[in-house]
Amino acid sequence: MATEYLGDRVRRLRRQARLTQEGLAEHSGLSVDTIRRLEQKPTSSVQLPTLHALASGLGVELTSLVGDPPGAPSTGESDSPQLVAVRRAITPPLFAPPATPSNLETLTLERIRRDIAGGWTLYHAAEFEDLLNTLPGLITDARFAATVGDVDQRAAGQAALSKALQLGGHLAIRMGKTDLALTALERAIAAADASSDPLLAPMISNSVAWAYQRQARLDDARGLAVYAADRVEREHSSTPEGMRVWGGLLMSAATSHARSGDYERANDMMVTAERAAERLARMPKPQDGKLLSVFNRSSVRIERVRLAVQHERPGEALALARGMRLSKETPPSWRTWLLLDVARAHTDLGNGEGAVKALESLKRNAPAWMRHHTLAVAVVRDLWNGQSRPAGLKPIAEFLGVAE
Repeated sequence: MATEYLGDRVRRLRRQARLTQEGLAEHSGLSVDTIRRLEQKPTSSVQLPTLHALASGLGVELTSLVGDPPGAPSTGESDSPQLVAVRRAITPPLFAPPATPSNLETLTLERIRRDIAGGWTLYHAAEFEDLLNTLPGLITDARFAATVGDVDQRAAGQAALSKALQLGGHLAIRMGKTDLALTALERAIAAADASSDPLLAPMISNSVAWAYQRQARLDDARGLAVYAADRVEREHSSTPEGMRVWGGLLMSAATSHARSGDYERANDMMVTAERAAERLARMPKPQDGKLLSVFNRSSVRIERVRLAVQHERPGEALALARGMRLSKETPPSWRTWLLLDVARAHTDLGNGEGAVKALESLKRNAPAWMRHHTLAVAVVRDLWNGQSRPAGLKPIAEFLGVAE
């Protein structure tokens, strides 16, 4: 099957929408020259704000332009039995009582919390097949716990259910199922509101904002993140838990600004987030850190690198990445994004050897994530189709199925 480059995909979607190049320019706010060059150029990546503008102009989700992750195809085939089971757990049958867990005799709230933390570990390690198999049981156990015991026990069960459903929302986004993700996340917020943890709902709002971004709903994502961040800042910014949630929301709002084309404002917000992360490092460590937003000095710097790459500032991105010492709390998923962005920056600067070095490190340390990321395929494809292929590229291209 011939490779479909980004320009080919834009042309196909534009024709399906019955738009001329001039019509797409008007709908997206881009110039006709930009669209014409994109459709003519055999490249696999452009600035993310441009992608969002195109998605908005075409009326499609972002994944329609960047493609499905190679490790988790989501179009052209029926849902797998595992995904059907996850869908049923997120949206159980109407008017049916909560399913009784099969392990009822040994089920405790503490065990449910441990299992959910383990589920997040699988997610951050890109072990999506294992997570697909275990998530229905996690949600079923948590939903049952939310219905039994006294008031405090039920509230604690609702908190567990909210985190299990949030995990389901994240997995659904990774599977390219954003409508299912929003359903899971809206139910997660409802469960959070029924719990006794005031930080759960704003924390899950961050996940909803991410889903909105995937649907090219940048204004909605930014508005939600700002609203939730303001609420947390007023009421909980003096605690390490509140600081982490607030910081994650601030980063989300900055990302939406950047993807809307306002890099300067986004960068200012990220600098503010970085200062907040420095203050957080001097505060006591929060309890249940795995179940909170990923926010520390490393995550903020990783996000700053990403935004610089997405705005075609590769030199600035590499300068930000140089000499970084990642926190032990930084999940593999975030380390993956950093290595991919470094590879993209080197590629944009014409340094194929530097790009391959970053990709080799990624393949060595996080092969599952590398298979899952569309950015990895885009970078390797651009290097593979360049004028000269750097040494060491072929094994990586074969690993990702790019080599022809």
